[in-house]
Amino acid sequence: MYADDETVRRILQDTGDTWAVVGLSGNRARAAYGVAEVLKRFGKRVVPVHPKAEPVHGEQGYASLADIPFPVDVVDVFVNSELAGGVADEAVASGAKAVWFQLGVIDEEAYERTREAGLAMVMDRCPAIEIPRLGLRR
Repeated sequence: MYADDETVRRILQDTGDTWAVVGLSGNRARAAYGVAEVLKRFGKRVVPVHPKAEPVHGEQGYASLADIPFPVDVVDVFVNSELAGGVADEAVASGAKAVWFQLGVIDEEAYERTREAGLAMVMDRCPAIEIPRLGLRR
């Protein structure tokens, strides 16, 4: 496991309510779309980050983390593992407080770099699973 329950709980409850979801597009068939819905129901502001920069769930999309003109608390990563480390580095550079790599997204070197930079990090887990598993409520 790449994060203990306390880290998961802290990110979901205490780290802030603005989540950039990297890989979120308007494609309803993709996992990112459904997870973003769960995050919104849990009280999070979900900011789509995707090359198309299309609006999703009523929120303006951006082509990259660097394009977002306001602070982001958590960067939720839905890209493949080969690209995830670069996104984690961008999250650190952007001033995010935490990085969350979704199920199947694993980059142990990025995990270490991100934690060494002082950010909380979860890897290979999904908030849509963790919220009910931990019995979290908003």
